[in-house]
Amino acid sequence: MRVYNFSPGPSVLPLPVLERAAREMTDANGSGQSVMEMSHRSAAFKPIIEGAEALLRELMGIPPNYKVLFLQGGASLQFSMVPLNLGAGEPGSPRKTAAYIETGIWAKKAAAEAAKYLEPVIRAGSAGKSYTYIPAAPPPDPADAYYHITLNNTIVGTRWAAIPETGAVPLAADISSCILSEPLDVSKFGILYAGAQKNLGPAGTTVVIIREDLIGRAPSWTPAMLRYDIHAEEGSLYNTPPCYGIYIIGLVLEWLKELGGVEAIAALNREKAEFFYNYLDDSRHFYSPVERSSRSIMNIPFIPKGDPAQRKAVEARFVKEAAAAALVNLAGHRLVGGMRASIYNSMPLEGVRALVDFMKKFEQTL
Repeated sequence: MRVYNFSPGPSVLPLPVLERAAREMTDANGSGQSVMEMSHRSAAFKPIIEGAEALLRELMGIPPNYKVLFLQGGASLQFSMVPLNLGAGEPGSPRKTAAYIETGIWAKKAAAEAAKYLEPVIRAGSAGKSYTYIPAAPPPDPADAYYHITLNNTIVGTRWAAIPETGAVPLAADISSCILSEPLDVSKFGILYAGAQKNLGPAGTTVVIIREDLIGRAPSWTPAMLRYDIHAEEGSLYNTPPCYGIYIIGLVLEWLKELGGVEAIAALNREKAEFFYNYLDDSRHFYSPVERSSRSIMNIPFIPKGDPAQRKAVEARFVKEAAAAALVNLAGHRLVGGMRASIYNSMPLEGVRALVDFMKKFEQTL
């Protein structure tokens, strides 16, 4: 049995990837061992990590002057590593500033974590309207160490439709919930980071893509495990990396390439999102709270119309009955409520159609 899994993360993985991983569980690539058992410095693992990096570079068009790192700690650890490596100073030195655009809960948390190492300045934000839109991006101060955005906001379902121009100030972006969902010009960024558990693979691996000239800026007191230069010098093998996660990422990237790459999956993602938004916009009982120009194509929150006092009961019944119909993980984030459908790369169009069919039937009971 397979359900349609709308979880925001850990999220659905391609069935062909799971089936291949199952076949190779005890014998990966003819090695006679599972990737879970391999030494990360062995000849058997080397083509796995190098192959995953090569495919990611190919699919994303990563320029040669960028390093690709496979790290641990999730995107949340990058909330610390970015300011530590790009803007923190030695003891007694003046604290630098960094620009942050607060477009959601994770963007807010990133800025709060950065405050331990420098002065994050909220240059713009959308908290006043419950993060339901992406604000205009003001220019950075030339003194800013970097300019940080969250490209797709998983909880509130917004996305940057255009990349801000930041000039000489490096642009940093959390792309956890939109990596490989549509084409992205990597050269516009100084650093990109993404937790794997949404569009890349299982939880436990984080991908960092960083321009080489930004490496080596960490102050001397930075712990070794939090220094980009050390991980880059060691080819992501300074310590034991998340080997199995990297292996699954490689399989997902192979699957994506066979589908036709990022351009092909982007067309499918837009089709899925348009189909669902069209339904919501025409629905008498559900609506999207996000402004149209800022809507995500990966995470789509939706809310019942009508009496606010009755919404929680409707939402609880909806989530329960949807799960019984094999449509799972549709509850909204605990901080905002409502419902949410995360329709990442691995979610087929058939899953979105099944959800809309269920919602039409559910509406008849309201």
